[in-house]
Amino acid sequence: MKIAVWLLLALIWSSTWIFIKIGLKDLPPFTFVSLRFILAAAVIAPFILFRKGGGLPNSKAEWRLLALTGVLQFSLNYSSVFWAEQYITSGLAAVLQAMIVVFGLVLAWIFLPSERITAQKIVAVALGVVGVAVIFVDQLAVHDEMAFAGCVAIVLGAYAAAQSSILVKAKASEIRPEVILFWQMLFGLPPMIVYSLVFEGDPFAHNWTAFAVGSIFYLGLIGTVLAFYSYYWLLNRIESTNAMMIPLVTPLLAVLIGWIVLGETLPPQTGVGGTLIIASVALLVFRKRRPIAAPNASE
Repeated sequence: MKIAVWLLLALIWSSTWIFIKIGLKDLPPFTFVSLRFILAAAVIAPFILFRKGGGLPNSKAEWRLLALTGVLQFSLNYSSVFWAEQYITSGLAAVLQAMIVVFGLVLAWIFLPSERITAQKIVAVALGVVGVAVIFVDQLAVHDEMAFAGCVAIVLGAYAAAQSSILVKAKASEIRPEVILFWQMLFGLPPMIVYSLVFEGDPFAHNWTAFAVGSIFYLGLIGTVLAFYSYYWLLNRIESTNAMMIPLVTPLLAVLIGWIVLGETLPPQTGVGGTLIIASVALLVFRKRRPIAAPNASE
């Protein structure tokens, strides 16, 4: 079941790249991303607010946790990606987003004592990041100051996403996935909505094509509700590093989907980069587990 969910997430998040690209042709970035999460929150709301047992956090500590992780995951991470892709290529964005797993490896060591940094994990993460870079090697140039700012923004967003996941893993194991997602979005949405209204203007004045609307619905329902529910379910059941390896696989699948669905040119180095990415995942999946110490007979 866990492997199936991991693969489902890789497939969903790799497909979102196409819909983001399509939607940004007609809608400005912050309006687009805000509507994506408004739709997702509206869909989840009835299951949270009217469900028996309640969908409210149980303590001030849980409220603080969901507020902080909501700002990190949604306000900072997603805003940085949508804003930066105005100035840099999607390939460069994918490479920089792969820093999520690098930050996650270090943060897990700090916040999750049971998840140690090992040489095998370091090699696996390094292989994955290099694999993504190889696939997009022809898109890695930074041509001006705004492109550099976009790179910095995505790296900061990758840190925010990793920190959010580690905090959820460490402190939210008793909170249902849909509750985590709903309140995170409610705390993370206001800054994006305010920015979109101030700097991008009236949302009804934008170019509302069928492609734009379809992209919002796919990203809101599949790319957010289904994906994040599955991710938080999975994060509570496997090591955080394994869960955060997904951003290393999604660029490879995104390239393949673009080639199959949109007829985009497949980079000739995809095979080499893909092999490195698959090897990195295999290193984590098939690594030896530490044996659990047998209890002392005298105890």
